Amino acid sequence: MADVTDGASLAVGGFGLSGVPDVLIRALYGRGVGGLSVVSNNCGALESGLAVLLAAGRIARVTGSYIGANEEFARQYLAGELEVELIPQGTLAERLRAGGAGIPAFYTPAGVGTQVAEGGLPWRYDGSGGVALASPAKEVREFDGTEYVLERGIRTDYALVRAAKGDRHGNLVFNKSARNFNPLAAMAGRVTVAEVEELVEPGALDPDAVHLPGVFVQRVVVLSPEQAADKRIERRTVSG
Repeated sequence: MADVTDGASLAVGGFGLSGVPDVLIRALYGRGVGGLSVVSNNCGALESGLAVLLAAGRIARVTGSYIGANEEFARQYLAGELEVELIPQGTLAERLRAGGAGIPAFYTPAGVGTQVAEGGLPWRYDGSGGVALASPAKEVREFDGTEYVLERGIRTDYALVRAAKGDRHGNLVFNKSARNFNPLAAMAGRVTVAEVEELVEPGALDPDAVHLPGVFVQRVVVLSPEQAADKRIERRTVSG
């Protein structure tokens, strides 16, 4: 994280509290950088993940799909302290994948006939209930009688992800639901940093089991056993 500077853009893996690169996020927090533009499904929860940076006022813009139970996220957004681009979840996933695959833009039916396509979604409030900055209209085109909206691929300066296993070449394996936005976020970063719970030697991973090839990963950080075991549950439920 040493070369991440103020104003950098980050694609961050994770969904809720699953597969979140908490150690890398806290390392970034310790460096004191701010004005960050973050692309992530959500912005942390329960004072963990990106919520650490958010609460410290280090994030200037969020591109994501879900505010959820993050009250500080909602407060900053409505107070005009934070710029937020909310987009459909599947569109977010494909924009990250497209950016990593070198695809500048694509057409999707998601959002046609709504403010997603027509513009006017509040990106930033003025703190008094008014809209200071709204989303622009997007190109809509018809294919075979169906309308589609043009969405651009996403590329970021850095990507932060968490994997269950990885080797020194950056080949990664994710554990169950932690294989959510992590591979997609990793693809979108120009410099991708992966924290791995278990580091293995090159060749130890079955090629058929690799979820993300090392071509997308530039740096690998192995976690301590304590860091790897530190996993939180957002909502604990018990069935009778």
